Formats: sequence, C-alpha cells, structure tokens
Amino acid sequence: MKTPSARVRKLAMFASAPVAILIAGGMVWQGSQAAFNATTRNAGSSWSTGSVTLTDDDNGAAAFHVENMVPGQSGQKCIVVTSQSNVPGEVRAYTQNLVTSKGLENRIYFDLEQGTGGSFNDCTGFTPTANEVPELPLSQLATVNRDFATGGAAWDTAGTPGETQSYRGTWRFDTTGMSQDEVNALQGARVSIDLVWELQSDNAPTP
Repeated sequence: MKTPSARVRKLAMFASAPVAILIAGGMVWQGSQAAFNATTRNAGSSWSTGSVTLTDDDNGAAAFHVENMVPGQSGQKCIVVTSQSNVPGEVRAYTQNLVTSKGLENRIYFDLEQGTGGSFNDCTGFTPTANEVPELPLSQLATVNRDFATGGAAWDTAGTPGETQSYRGTWRFDTTGMSQDEVNALQGARVSIDLVWELQSDNAPTP
C-alpha cells in the first residue's frame, strides 16, 4: 500500500476544515431548535360603547299651543324627561328654531323650572327644586341658551335606565312700557320655538 504524498496530505487537511465548520454549525442550529419556551395569555379583551337615550312624555305634541292670545295672558305646562342611558351623563335644556313675527318674540317671557311630580300638560303635584334658567323673552333665550354648551337646568344622570326629571315651563305675554299703537301692531303675530333637552355622557368607566 502506498503512503500518501505530502501534497495529498495537505489537501486532506484543508478539506477537513470546512467539514468541521459545517458540523459545528449544525450543532449550533440543533441547539437553537431545542431552546425552552413558555407563554401566558389573557384572552378575550374587548371594547364596546355605552348608549345614551333621552325621551319625554309629550307623545309628539307641542307643550304650548296658544291661540288668540291677548296682552297680560300667561300659562304653564309640565313635561317629564326620562333617561334610558346606561352610562352617566348630564342633561341640559336649551332652545332652537325660533320663528319671529312683528317683535312678539320680545314680549313672550319664558321660565323653566326643575322639580318633581307632574306630567305632560298637567302640573298637578309639581314641586320646584331648582330654577337655573331665569325668565327671559324668547328672543333673548334663543341667544343665550342655544346649544348644550350654553344650556341650563342641568341634570346629572347616574347611568341607570329609567331616571326621570320633571320640568315646568311658564310663559307670559308682557306689553309693559309699550304704547297702544305698538301693542296693536302685534295683532295677528305668531312666534314659535323648540325646547330641547340634550344628554351627553361624561365620566369614563373604569377600564
């Protein structure tokens, strides 16, 4: 048997080096695949919105519908507002959609009180508890109480469906300081306005 020459022995030595590297690399790769692993999970997190619902007992009818009004006349009506919301919030009252005519809007004064008892068109048993909206002519009321930000008669709700708040609105036709001609000029005038109660949620529930 022949003894390998020196050149062959050198080639064999160089050839063995890559094999050793490949084997070592394979060992490292095998070691990575065998690493220990553990996890823990909190499943099912979700987010849903609450709801705010506000109704009243007017059954679609206007609280005030006064025909053939004369100077000095006045009247009042009650309404009950109900919150069916499941989140806490604040209710405020304001006016919208004032329709003017001959300056009559400057002579109809309106006042809104909060309280307990009474029902739509029937103030029997109504007991006032607060009066945050001062008596003002409709023209001024439409300016100073025109949206939620400027609204009054605030009512804080707890977020329990079925909460109620009673309100009593009182109006009067005042011609104090007017001349007879000015009063006569108001004949045939008709004004109207919307009374709005808005509920906005406030406190965020604990996550």
